[in-house]
Amino acid sequence: MMLCQVRFRNCKFLDRGAQIIDLMMLVIDVTKGMQTQSAECLVIGQIACQKMVVVLNKIDLVPEGKRQSAIEKMTKKMQKTLENTKFCGCPIVAVAAKPGGPEAPESETPLGVSELIEVLKSQAYLPSRDPSGHFLMAVDHCFSIKGQGTVMTGTILSGSVSLGDNVEIPALKVTKKVKSMQMFHTPVTYAMQGDRVGICVTQFDPKLLERGLICTPESLHTIHAAIVSLKKIQYFRGALQTKAKFHITVGHETVMGRVMFFSPAPTDFNEEIQENVFNFEKDYLYQEEYLSKDSKTSEENKENDQSGEVQLPRQQWALLEFEKPVTCPKLCLVIGSKLDTDIHANTCRLAFHGVLLQGMEDKNYAETFLPKLKVYKLKHKEGQVERVMDDYSVIGRSLFKKETNIQIFVGLKVKLSTGEDGVIEGGFGQSGKFKIRIPDGLRPDTKMLLTVASKKKSKASKGDTAKEDESSKSDSAQPVAITLLFKRYVFDMQKKMIQS
Repeated sequence: MMLCQVRFRNCKFLDRGAQIIDLMMLVIDVTKGMQTQSAECLVIGQIACQKMVVVLNKIDLVPEGKRQSAIEKMTKKMQKTLENTKFCGCPIVAVAAKPGGPEAPESETPLGVSELIEVLKSQAYLPSRDPSGHFLMAVDHCFSIKGQGTVMTGTILSGSVSLGDNVEIPALKVTKKVKSMQMFHTPVTYAMQGDRVGICVTQFDPKLLERGLICTPESLHTIHAAIVSLKKIQYFRGALQTKAKFHITVGHETVMGRVMFFSPAPTDFNEEIQENVFNFEKDYLYQEEYLSKDSKTSEENKENDQSGEVQLPRQQWALLEFEKPVTCPKLCLVIGSKLDTDIHANTCRLAFHGVLLQGMEDKNYAETFLPKLKVYKLKHKEGQVERVMDDYSVIGRSLFKKETNIQIFVGLKVKLSTGEDGVIEGGFGQSGKFKIRIPDGLRPDTKMLLTVASKKKSKASKGDTAKEDESSKSDSAQPVAITLLFKRYVFDMQKKMIQS
């Protein structure tokens, strides 16, 4: 069984087998209570673990006459903190692991430790482990033994290993043979997922691998970018913006990475969640930020929706682009953080968590891989009808800039505010104007409306401004608007415009 005492330092503990933590101890200073890092540890626990024991430490610092009252007060605070988490009702134990502090004599007897041991025993269980699949181990210490080889100690995250097996050290791009193994100073010939083990291999410089991963040869890949399924951490304040940089903890490393968020198409918001798979055949909608109840995009959608309800997708994804390559297994845990935030600020630095669905090994992934990712942006342009040419065509303006190549828009459908559907036929003159064909012809009332507007413009151009102003007051005719809607795929090299 894997027990983890959580001490959060730049997400480093996550690298060491968060996938297989069975029980965690959250250690709280009884004189201070929950601090920023304590809260972050709790968040990580909710992501990576199912059972927890809270340890109220340093009770020796509270005067004996006030000690029980202080413990009861802090216990109630912790119970309140945990009531809306998966750890509601978990055991809370008060201890003084080292009464008097580090300088105190060894004769000082720890307080509450025997009670803590009993609680841990009651919470312990025989976890289910799976020896199948590729061997993967998180190495947290490396040293050499003269005449024997180099020893790597750590936790087996998946699969199993036996004497004589070859293991790869991806960071060094070398493969080594297992010469011997020990578990808690006992020689063994076999170890599997969840085991803490020391593996001795043929000699290499231990300084080259202080921490890292070892695995079945060629089972891990180094990637430059990844697609992840993710969720925002509810305690993170502020929006998750596309193009923002985060500290990305993945595999055994924490690196800087830039994100791009995307969601299903709006018609697919309520589709069933697809666990641990990504469908490259589907279209996805580019998002300026992760969609949540308090996001700007959601507020805009709420205003546009007559029901006033915020429509949110059941699943969202992100493209992560790393500043330096990372080596990690598929479907591993990913956490995005803002670790440069002041640690003393009363705010959660953990922003999102998710699962790595697809890695991109090619350094030139932008050209070789991203075009397969069908993420699109919705484009919306507005213009006006300037005048009627005949019953089946009009001239439009203000939809394009003077320098726009209108030819690339030829054939796209537009809609008039009066209801007619039209098709852009080409440019008209050199000022950005264009011709629209109306296949079903203009409606009589539309034609009349445009004729009135045209006469007003003609009078104004002749200097009859006063009459034109009077006419404007008496006639409520509005310009006829032209709407052009299309989508463009973000990673399409040809920048084609698509209409359904």
